[in-house]
Amino acid sequence: MANRRRKPEPTVADLAWRAVTAHPMFAPMADHHPRAAFALSGHPSLGERRTFATVDVRGQILGGKWALRLSGAEWTWVLAHCLLHLGFGHAAAAPDEFEARAACLAVTRFQRAVKLGTEPIVLPAELPALDEEVLVRQWRARGGVPDELSACGAGGFDDCLNRAVPAPRDGPPDWPGRFAVGLSAAATAAVEVAAGARASLTDGSGGPRAPWQRAMGWFVSSYPLLGGLAAGFTIVADVPTATRWEIGLAAVSARSGEIYINPLRRLGEAQWRFVLAHEMLHAALRHGDRAGAREGYLWNVAADYVINGWLVEMGVGEPPDRVLYDPDLAGLSAEAVYDRIAGDLRRLRKVGTLRGQGRPDILGEPLPWARAPGAGVDLDEFCRRALLTGYAYHRNQARGLLPAGLEAEIRVLEHPPLPWDARLARWFDEFVPGPEPRRSFARPSRRQASTPHIPRPGRYAPHEPVPRHTFGVVLDTSGSMNHELLGKALGAIASYATARDVPAARVVFCDAVAYDAGYLPVAGIAGRVRVRGRGGTVLQPGVDLLERAPDFPPAAPILIITDGWCDAVRVRREHAYLTPAAARLPFTPRGPVFEVR
Repeated sequence: MANRRRKPEPTVADLAWRAVTAHPMFAPMADHHPRAAFALSGHPSLGERRTFATVDVRGQILGGKWALRLSGAEWTWVLAHCLLHLGFGHAAAAPDEFEARAACLAVTRFQRAVKLGTEPIVLPAELPALDEEVLVRQWRARGGVPDELSACGAGGFDDCLNRAVPAPRDGPPDWPGRFAVGLSAAATAAVEVAAGARASLTDGSGGPRAPWQRAMGWFVSSYPLLGGLAAGFTIVADVPTATRWEIGLAAVSARSGEIYINPLRRLGEAQWRFVLAHEMLHAALRHGDRAGAREGYLWNVAADYVINGWLVEMGVGEPPDRVLYDPDLAGLSAEAVYDRIAGDLRRLRKVGTLRGQGRPDILGEPLPWARAPGAGVDLDEFCRRALLTGYAYHRNQARGLLPAGLEAEIRVLEHPPLPWDARLARWFDEFVPGPEPRRSFARPSRRQASTPHIPRPGRYAPHEPVPRHTFGVVLDTSGSMNHELLGKALGAIASYATARDVPAARVVFCDAVAYDAGYLPVAGIAGRVRVRGRGGTVLQPGVDLLERAPDFPPAAPILIITDGWCDAVRVRREHAYLTPAAARLPFTPRGPVFEVR
């Protein structure tokens, strides 16, 4: 059997060439470069010249004996220097000695800016920032190039531009044009690195990038509405994680800024754009926090119908097969869609989100996976800024019309949500108003001195008996109640009631049974609370007690304070709920729910 010839081991220059041509800036130039026609180290035509490498107008790079001592990083610098001469058009200009040195100085400045390789010769820390023509005029006037700048190119102490090789008859290759293409590709790759769509500028050298990476990069570079969001999210394409947590296609965790996808699903780039936009809008519009007391999975389905309708209307990517989309629901909000579909629970249990049938793709906590999770994001701050900035770019650049529902929800993000205590104060203003003062000319106004010639009536509180407003409190005192919740809720109630001159409130304590505490001064309710801890909470008897009490006004509202571990409650008058932020009521409330944070 004939001996097979062993393939020679790659030299340091070969490895450096692979590293340089893997950079997107030089890839278009390397595609048609005559690299294989010569050796990169110790070329005999250079003899004993003190040069590392030379480049000619055809693109051939010849290495000298001095290059034999270069390291891999230094070889990278030398090869990039030669290719940059081609891209800048220096090799075709036939410069003289001064122009060649000025061209090398300009290329070296560029290399320092983009950090390509290591300089083989120690150069000054600060290079002249003057234009090439200005430097040439100064050097000619002085009669020579400064010594510290005489070896700033790949030629070392000699010229690195080989002017002895003539240009081909059909003209030299369009090196500047190919370099311009490479610069554009490098800028796009840098944006994708910032977005997390690729690990580095050269991570795609071993093969094409995954379609979900290209899709995420497209948002950052070409779709400003969601570009800011895409820059803050990390794609987790981990097969074990997708398998363990039953992620059929995709899911999102807004708290960690991660989108989990199943890399085994074969989708095109356009379909991945649709999927990623879908998950980013879930997080940006805070669908996970807006569920409230609604059933979580049905709320997820309702939000899916709304988002998918928007994406189809805007033409963002292509929807995958069996995606939730119904044209009859166009223009409706997620809350309206939820109210419409909640009556057909049996059929809707069989539909699936992007995660799968019966599984929501809106995740609260991040999923544990093999590598370290991404840094958490502040939803209220990051998503608001990113989506509002993208919306402004979208409108200013006339990128197209947006669905009215999406535009309305984005504009809502301009105004941060009111805190729970401010919303509770509004509820008190509406349903527990304070006594109205009267005006009388018998009491001068405080502004009378400013206009002595104009009589103004003053405001006063009447001395005769007038009806006072009050309200009822049904307070959960079971063992599961949080003392911090009680303190915040009762403190807010006392302050708002006092400001509205409410003398007393009717209080009922509830755990396993109801305890009527009667009318209590609002400032003393907290002192009468005792967490009894007698099993589950039954609130309906307490509500019925207030509604049937002859001494409780028919128009007085009821405020129910509970942690959510209670039975279903039916209230036949104005009412509201105070609950912890993470609690969910086991029924659909008719009145407002204030989440204490």
